[in-house]
Amino acid sequence: MATTIPLTLRGAEKLKDELQRLKSVERHAVIQAIAEARAQGDLSENAEYEAAKDKQGFIEGRIAEIESKMAAAQIIDPQALEAGGKVVFGATVDLEDEASGEAVTYQIVGDDEADLKQGLVSVSSPIARAMIGKEAGEVAEFQAPGGVRRYEIVEVRYQ
Repeated sequence: MATTIPLTLRGAEKLKDELQRLKSVERHAVIQAIAEARAQGDLSENAEYEAAKDKQGFIEGRIAEIESKMAAAQIIDPQALEAGGKVVFGATVDLEDEASGEAVTYQIVGDDEADLKQGLVSVSSPIARAMIGKEAGEVAEFQAPGGVRRYEIVEVRYQ
């Protein structure tokens, strides 16, 4: 049975854009590079030909990977969520570190979308797993590399 891959609307759009670019731009460019390398003659010692073939393999592999993910994707629009104030996939959560008082904001996204620098945490990360199902005022406690961390959930938004 195929597993579904949760994606936010934004994450699905990014994957679609990458797929379009790979198919319409990158694929044609590498085919042209292979043709130019073939025109140079002996392919057994042609580094440009080998590099172009390697790049073609990478591009075709990435296209297949994205198409597979999109086929298995469950696209979730955070704005359409009715979760009653609970932290769920796609929610944006304002947190306060109980130890330092530092305020942080994270959105829970799919594994492919995660980017901590942009405040996007994977649904399978320890912090996201600790927050799922909780509401504002509750504490999310999880094991981090530096020890146990505790964050109070200040606000949950669906945007």
